[in-house]
Amino acid sequence: MTQGNPLPQILKFTLPLFLGNVFQQFYNMVDSVIVGKYVGPDALGAVGATGTVFFLIIGLANGMTTGYTVLTSQKYGANNLEGAKKSFGNGIVLSIFTIIALTFLSVVFMHPILKVMNTPDNIYADAYSYIITIAWGIVALVFYNFFAATMRAIGDSRTPLFFLIFSALLNIVLDLVFIVKFNLGTMGAALATDLSQGASAVLCCIYIFAKVDAIRPKPEHFRPKKSYIGKQLWMGIPMGLQFGITASGTMVMQAAINMFGSVAVTGFTAASKVQNLMTQGMLSLGQTMAAYSGQNYGYGSIDRVDKGTKDAMKIAVVYSITSAVLCVLLLPLLMGLFFDANTDIGTYMPYARIYVYESVICYVPLSMIFVYRNTMQGCGYSMTAMMLGVMELVARLITAFLSMAVHSYPLAAGADPMAWITAGVVAYFLYKKVLRKLREKMSSNENNSEGQPA
Repeated sequence: MTQGNPLPQILKFTLPLFLGNVFQQFYNMVDSVIVGKYVGPDALGAVGATGTVFFLIIGLANGMTTGYTVLTSQKYGANNLEGAKKSFGNGIVLSIFTIIALTFLSVVFMHPILKVMNTPDNIYADAYSYIITIAWGIVALVFYNFFAATMRAIGDSRTPLFFLIFSALLNIVLDLVFIVKFNLGTMGAALATDLSQGASAVLCCIYIFAKVDAIRPKPEHFRPKKSYIGKQLWMGIPMGLQFGITASGTMVMQAAINMFGSVAVTGFTAASKVQNLMTQGMLSLGQTMAAYSGQNYGYGSIDRVDKGTKDAMKIAVVYSITSAVLCVLLLPLLMGLFFDANTDIGTYMPYARIYVYESVICYVPLSMIFVYRNTMQGCGYSMTAMMLGVMELVARLITAFLSMAVHSYPLAAGADPMAWITAGVVAYFLYKKVLRKLREKMSSNENNSEGQPA
């Protein structure tokens, strides 16, 4: 990714990521669709009531493991394959400790979290059954994200897609087996997710160790190296905290939504599933920019980083407008997937429309967050990028608490768009600041090099 025209390279790299993320959202939607149709609207609401907790777990796992692979991307871009192998081996060690910590914290604090989030009593048991099963499967979640992020870090976005498609299809089969045949309800949906992600993790691991010579580690590469561990934690912890901070804000938002009862929760849940599907292009573009900027930063081409970022934003604007229109037009059709024929969808539609209509007008700022944040992270500025999570948190907290004070569902649903506008604007100015620092650093290095005796 360090040579040639950035625009077609970014598009080519993003497309497999987009398809993979759509498949991932698709099988997450299948969980909700099967639960809604075969268990009932309350069970769908239960899955939705824990959605932000699930997002917190995924965010921490994905953020930290992606951070562990930034160094791999930089070493690979600099053609330091020995360093890339050490980074990969040390990343596996760090992932194991991440699994232990996240599993312990999730299991111990799950009941208090659901209580604080105002989870309605009539869906509490199903909600806890679903999310605690997800928590016990964190090992699969962490390792899949780590191995997939590693392959993306060295420029391979297609192989993780194949494994993800397999996982998605397996998840659908397991959903039907556990929910329809064995009547395991929400726990069955979570169990299907755990097992299918575990299968993807195993396949990714086998592929890397069997086929990817550039980063295949030897036993000595697993030996913790202080300088590598330090850099990986420096990038991984802020990225994990960034997702954690963002998720904390969405949890407060969910607590505000929960105050309006299970019907509002169910309508909001279905709408958020539709919206998550439509916005996967933004996430995919962000993942591309993390790998792209990491490799070009390691290569020493800051101007190419900036050119690629500008091209990515052009793609983001077109995608944001297109997905916003599709989300509004397809909402009634897609909402119908979550309920059986005997359910009056009109009961839930007003809550869904309010959330979607308020959100789609802010898709461009949301795209700005993904592009600029991931570019800064790829260049090693994970602490700066974490500030965006803080901005999102503050905006969501203010909006959510205000909505609880005045008991306004439209205001509660507006917590997401308010966070996106705030963080999107800040992301632009932070990126410009980071870009100036990178150019100054590069110029200083060149001057020092020129001053050295031959």
